[in-house]
Amino acid sequence: MESVKTGLLWGRIQVVFLVLPLVIPASCGEPSPYVIEMPPLPETKVEEVEEVLHGIEIVDPYRWLEDQESEETRAWIASQNAYTDAIMNQLPGEERLRQTFSEMLKVDEITLPFERGGKYFYSKRSADQDLYVTCIRDGLDGEEKVLLDPHPLSEDHTVTLNLLAVTDDGKIAAYSVRRGGIDEITIKLLNVDTGEELPDSFGEARYGSFVFARNGVYYGRWEQELGGARLYYRDLGSSEDQEELVFGSGVEKDRSQGCSLWEDRRWLLIFQTNEFHKIDLFIKDLSTDSEIIPVVQGKDAVFAGSILGDRLYIKTDWEAPNGRLLVTDLSNPGIENWRELIPEREDAVLQLVTGVGGKLFAKYLENAQTRIVVFDVEGHELGDISFEAIGTVGAMVGRWESDEAFFNFSAFHIPPTIYRYSVSTGEMEVWAKSEVPIDSDKYELKQLMYESRDGTQVPMFVVHKKGIELDGQNPVYMTGYGGFGGSITSIFSSEFASWIKLGVVFAIPCLRGGGEFGEEWHRAGMLENKQNVFDDFIAAAEYLIEQKYTRPGKIAIRGGSNGGLLVGAAMIQRPDLYGAVVCTYPLLDMLRYHKFMMGRVWMSEYGSADDPGQFEYLYKYSPYHNVKSGEEYPAVLFMTGDADTRVA
Repeated sequence: MESVKTGLLWGRIQVVFLVLPLVIPASCGEPSPYVIEMPPLPETKVEEVEEVLHGIEIVDPYRWLEDQESEETRAWIASQNAYTDAIMNQLPGEERLRQTFSEMLKVDEITLPFERGGKYFYSKRSADQDLYVTCIRDGLDGEEKVLLDPHPLSEDHTVTLNLLAVTDDGKIAAYSVRRGGIDEITIKLLNVDTGEELPDSFGEARYGSFVFARNGVYYGRWEQELGGARLYYRDLGSSEDQEELVFGSGVEKDRSQGCSLWEDRRWLLIFQTNEFHKIDLFIKDLSTDSEIIPVVQGKDAVFAGSILGDRLYIKTDWEAPNGRLLVTDLSNPGIENWRELIPEREDAVLQLVTGVGGKLFAKYLENAQTRIVVFDVEGHELGDISFEAIGTVGAMVGRWESDEAFFNFSAFHIPPTIYRYSVSTGEMEVWAKSEVPIDSDKYELKQLMYESRDGTQVPMFVVHKKGIELDGQNPVYMTGYGGFGGSITSIFSSEFASWIKLGVVFAIPCLRGGGEFGEEWHRAGMLENKQNVFDDFIAAAEYLIEQKYTRPGKIAIRGGSNGGLLVGAAMIQRPDLYGAVVCTYPLLDMLRYHKFMMGRVWMSEYGSADDPGQFEYLYKYSPYHNVKSGEEYPAVLFMTGDADTRVA
């Protein structure tokens, strides 16, 4: 029987470099090398727990730390924080970084507006504000007024407010109150004209969709004791104990229910999510007492519906990994009555279809670059919305019976611009633009192709100042995700832009496990194929070294959540490549992740150690179980949320 001892990563790592000296170029005027006086490592108690999983003995010395609220664990967290601060407080160059990041982060920001009852709603954050404020205009050119301001609600600005929905006449708004960044929120209703709160309230819980009906609201809510979400309805003005269960009774655990209501408020479209890549659809005619009608169930595919006029449009990857658009009449929505409106494309992934102004706007991902193609209701292609730079066009916001639409465009080195678009003429004008202090013309964005371990060609975005020398001496900041079908595109980030202003090369590969090339690309990086994601990331670093962008030890990597697992595995498997690792909100113990919080919901992506076959590959790459005593690992900073209710 094989026996292995797991190791607590941060207790075993010799700090050789740290993030600041790694990424600040010599031109910043700081001396090199940096000398850091290392404080003594805090002691971590060893209390071995032994168990046998599928014939292999696992010895875990630190399982006692799973009790996050115990006095021992709280004391250990405090000692780790103090140890981190003692190192970080010695780092040179902090003022230079603080100045650059402050300039980039403290700018005016604004979100896409949407119209209800002639009023325009949007959120904005001024340069001197910490949080977003919800604003309203009566008419597009009307005077701006503040509807929701979270700043007075907490001294440390940890309470945030988010606008969820507005009635069609623009008179009632629903908003959420979030405290400390947890997933659970409370929901309140507001009289838009007077600013007065209505008596309706929804207690703290993890909510899904929240939509106004003609006389009430539909909302999804996660029920912890039931292990899944349910869909409810309440009349406006009623109390919480008068809610009605609409959908979800008797369904399996770990399923989420959500809904949408379209402009005539007649048809309720319900979706049920199972294992992220399986979504079923149902509809209900609210003008009658009819039952909920299944549209599609039990298919191993994603179905996203939109009700426009008397038709149901369905975007799906069913029998089309790159996506296609189907259509059916609401009177007979069953699968036997579907017809294909926009077929699958071999060279592009259909991400989203939005109906505005009587036309269909299809958002494609073509070689990890976004493209908007306009169609009429019969699927005839009418043209594109395109830009010269390699960037990202966001979703179109507008109404089916309105000629007006809004969308934004940005790239890694180009700040966001919001455009107002006329559906009938195709003309667009700038509605708002983020005034970020960066000269986009000074930077170069390239999309490179490199070969992964098994020969797969993988694209990677690389951004840097124009004219850099490929002498192997450039500091590189690399990040990635590679999971759950999430796609990496060129989109502006103040953080990334700050690093390239400092002379750092920013790199982000489009790893398998994402959705850049459709569902097949996603499945090539999930379950037993997860090692492909780590191989792609490691190969990206090797390629940057081969091409003389940098050298081993001058690459800093960062990832969060699934990306935290990514950089944790990359660090354990190839510690020689990196000088620094920032690992945030990660999954690192892949044998036990599914036992905590939302972990079991992700088993369709990763697998479960309870299954003998899945245990084998999870155990092979699980970062927590593959730390080697005596190995010289890069400097690593772990960050997690003390109040996080998603990732333990």
